[in-house]
Amino acid sequence: MRRTPAALAGAEPGPAHTIEFDGREIPALPGQTIAAALWAEGILAWRTTRVGGCPRGAFCGIGVCFDCLATVNGRPNQRTCLLPAQPGDTVATQEGHGRADLAV
Repeated sequence: MRRTPAALAGAEPGPAHTIEFDGREIPALPGQTIAAALWAEGILAWRTTRVGGCPRGAFCGIGVCFDCLATVNGRPNQRTCLLPAQPGDTVATQEGHGRADLAV
């Protein structure tokens, strides 16, 4: 018998839903963060730095480092490692600080 964390906990996730990332539909499970859903699809970067335009994605996974910032439902600077993916969320790659009038 193969023992997995889900089997040990008796967890059965609800049905998947989708979020949109840069115009692409991404499956997400209930309770899964946006960062986790993006990682599961092999997407490792969804932000570029303000200086140099270097790619960034999730790093710490607990909302401390701010590398996972993205524009979610039109709001820039959202920490995707902390935000549960909700059905119909629209996530966009964030370049720099998201908007010229918004400082980070």
